[in-house]
Formats: sequence, C-alpha cells, structure tokens
Amino acid sequence: MLAIAGARRSWTGFQGKTVWDFLQLLIVPLMLVAIGLVFALQQDARQQRVEDQRADAERKLAAQRAQDEALQAYFDQMNTLLLEHNLRHSEEDSGVRTLARARTLTVLGRRDPSRKSAVMQFLAEADLVQRVDGKEPIISLREADLSDATLFMPNLSGANLRFAYLSDADLGDAYLSGADLRGANLRGANLSDAQGITSEELDQQATSLKGATMPNGQKYEDWLKSKGRVEGGEDSGSS
Repeated sequence: MLAIAGARRSWTGFQGKTVWDFLQLLIVPLMLVAIGLVFALQQDARQQRVEDQRADAERKLAAQRAQDEALQAYFDQMNTLLLEHNLRHSEEDSGVRTLARARTLTVLGRRDPSRKSAVMQFLAEADLVQRVDGKEPIISLREADLSDATLFMPNLSGANLRFAYLSDADLGDAYLSGADLRGANLRGANLSDAQGITSEELDQQATSLKGATMPNGQKYEDWLKSKGRVEGGEDSGSS
C-alpha cells in the first residue's frame, strides 16, 4: 500500500497534482496582481492628466490676469497723461507724446487680439490716433502690431499706420480717409466696406494684401483678376 501511495505522489510532493495543476494555482493570483498593477498605473496616469490640465488651466488664468492687469495699468497711465500732463494739447515732439506712443506700442505688442481691440477702441474714442480739426494724430501707430485685432468701424482718418502689422485684422467699415498705410502689412485683413480709401490706393500703399478682403467685398486676388492683373505682376504694388 505504501508503494502504491508513493507512486501516486508527483515530484512536487502533492499527491495527485501535476505541474499544470500547480501552475494554475499560481496563475490566478499572478493575474490578479498584474490587473491590480495595470489598474494602479491607469489611475496614476489619469490623475497625472487631471493635474496637468489643472496646472495648464491655472497657468492660462494667471496669464489672463497678467494681461488684464497690464491693460488696466496702461489705461491708468494714459488717463494720467491725458488729465495731468495735458497729452491732448501737447506739442508734437513733446516728451509726453513720446511716452504715450512708447507705452501704446508696448501694450499692443504684448496683448492678445481681444485686448489689442480694447486698446484701439480706447485710442479711437479718445481721438488720439486720428486727425482732429486738421491736426496730426497725437499718437502715431507707425510699426504698431495690430495683427488679428478687431477694429470694426473705427475712425482712423489721417492715422499714421506706416509699416504697421495689420495681418488678419478686421477693418470692416473703418473710416480710412487720409490714413497713411504705406508699407503696412494687410495680409488676410478684412477691409470690406472700408470708407475713404480705394482699392487702388490700398494696392499702391500696402506691402502685402494677399488674402485680404477689399472694400468692395472682393478678395485681393479676385480684384486683381478683375483689373486684368496678376498678383506679383510688374504693375502690382503688393506681393
């Protein structure tokens, strides 16, 4: 009987158990451990994504706050120059005008399109960037960065916009009589229904009108074709 019993024992020491039976006993807990590890890793990854999104949202919020604070500081500074330093009646080459222009170019160069639009609305409503009573603009917008800004229906008559960056800006219904746009980049800009300036004048002055919408609603390239011209041709003022 002992011999028979001994014969029934495998090398594992467990009577009636094969190696496969023994492995099966290990597989289930190992799978549970593996599943637990995968779940833990997924949870960690999910938590990391949530933390990254929160951190990104906080960074964006902080950046927006900084932009708002800088914009408010600019408005406060301009009000001080207007009310306390007589900016509106200052001499053309005065220090107060130089300071106002420097601050304006700085704030325009660092703001997003919506805040650029707010700056331009302030300047236009305060009659600081257009010709008033035959006098030249108090603040020159020469070389100003107005790209992507919405300047819908502003009075920019006589404004100095030489070499200004106006790519993708919205100048729909703007009043541009006498505005100096020589060297301005109007690539992709919306000039539909702009008043006081012709398409020919825009073509002669701007350094680029590629993709722009002209005062009559035509795209610049279609306007050129209607004139029997090709973009970049010898008689075209823009490229």
